[in-house]
Amino acid sequence: MSSASVDGPSATAEVAGGDRVVLRTQALAKAFGATQALASCSFELAFGEVHAIIGENGSGKSTLVKILSGLHRADHGRVELDGREVSFRSPRAAMAAGIIAVFQEVLVSGPRSVLENVWLGPGGMLRASIPRDVRASLARETLASLMGEAPDLSTPIEQLSLSDRQACCIARALIRSPRLLILDEATSALDVATRDRLFELLRRRADSGETSVVFISHRMDEIEEIGDRITVMRSGRTVRTVGRGEATSAEFVSLMTGTEHSSVVAGRRLARQAHGPVVLRAKDLHIAPHSRPIDFELRAGELVGLAGLEGQGQDRFLHALRGGFAAGEVVRETDAGSFIIRSPLQAAKQGVAYVPHERRGEALFLAKSVRENFALPTITRDARVGFVNDRRTERRIAAYVERLGIKLAGTRAPIGTLSGGNQQKVVIARWLAYTPRILLLNDPTRGVDMGAKRDIYELLVNLSEEGIATVMLSTEVDEHVELMDRVLIFHEASVVAEIPRTELTAQRLVAAFFGQGKEQATA
Repeated sequence: MSSASVDGPSATAEVAGGDRVVLRTQALAKAFGATQALASCSFELAFGEVHAIIGENGSGKSTLVKILSGLHRADHGRVELDGREVSFRSPRAAMAAGIIAVFQEVLVSGPRSVLENVWLGPGGMLRASIPRDVRASLARETLASLMGEAPDLSTPIEQLSLSDRQACCIARALIRSPRLLILDEATSALDVATRDRLFELLRRRADSGETSVVFISHRMDEIEEIGDRITVMRSGRTVRTVGRGEATSAEFVSLMTGTEHSSVVAGRRLARQAHGPVVLRAKDLHIAPHSRPIDFELRAGELVGLAGLEGQGQDRFLHALRGGFAAGEVVRETDAGSFIIRSPLQAAKQGVAYVPHERRGEALFLAKSVRENFALPTITRDARVGFVNDRRTERRIAAYVERLGIKLAGTRAPIGTLSGGNQQKVVIARWLAYTPRILLLNDPTRGVDMGAKRDIYELLVNLSEEGIATVMLSTEVDEHVELMDRVLIFHEASVVAEIPRTELTAQRLVAAFFGQGKEQATA
């Protein structure tokens, strides 16, 4: 499809190329108090199309999705479905019209079974009219198409991995055969294999005309792979719509931010080769039964990436470095001597900070304020004779708000009101305030917009130049190529390759994931 500007209403029932329009929005606007979340959003979704929408956090994407799925009602503008104006008063009404959304947050009921979770939500009468064995068969078939093999449907869903739990949420939507499926950052929790199977399934459904898709992601590789057309949003407005292959990643960033994009991070990494003394050492580390032993040394100022297909041991290795269960020895090297790390508490005392994978489930207290979440591990620094001095806390957090570019209305606001990228920055700031010498980061940019990613990249390079060492698990190939001094590739709980910065390319990394190219089993 050719490129087209969509900032404004369209009087025709066709998009460029003559395709029939399923959904059209015209100048949608929505405000929450003084905040104008949407100012003028206009775009068109064609029959059988996968239409990607991109924009930084705060650009209005989530508000648009909530209007389309019946969670919010627009203040101004029109939504047309098959040429008829609609306004949904609830998600149930949107679902009745064939519109179903899946969100970034993994919405499951932990103690309930996989089968119960797949059939959760509106439509209880529909479920009651379908025999249990038929529901089980449909669930099993849909899950197998996403996961390769369906799990035991009686298993409590909380026992599944994050990726598999999100696959169940997507199956919950697919099993209802939506005419219009909205995926709002829903792929951020998926492993690579599950995401690829989802893309194949979406393409088949779109090509057959069964389902049209609105796809939202912060990952440019996903956008460029699955989107037939891409609409860019900025500050609550649609900026431009282009066809696949008609704009580069740098051009998309410029459209999203309104500024020219140039990255100096990669150049700074390449220019800086020298590192300090060894600060962490692992010897004869076994992170799973029958895995190869891992010997690893981390130097001051290094940025080391952990990569591989999902579930190959990267996560276990990261936990082992902070004293998690593993056979072998992890030693913190300091000027004062060597200290064996046997627990996360000991690791923290030795200046090793860990930022977890699931910030909402593992790192944040959503009902508490930004200030309270920031101050958790360092609150004693603000206490005098048993009383906390709030002014001291405010001064400390202010320094990190400025350094990390955290956008917030105030430190007393609940942290749940912040965007995902700003929540993650608060988590990172919390541990920087602990003055660590080693950072262990578990996929810290998952679900974070491009602007926040650039801020985090710049921060990590600055920390490296200050001598802080970082080990970072990342599921994004481009992130490794841009940031890392070297990358360890994992397969079956073992390090099967180590790629130095001078040889680091996307092609080399992906080939190593699948065992191609020269291998180096020691780290």
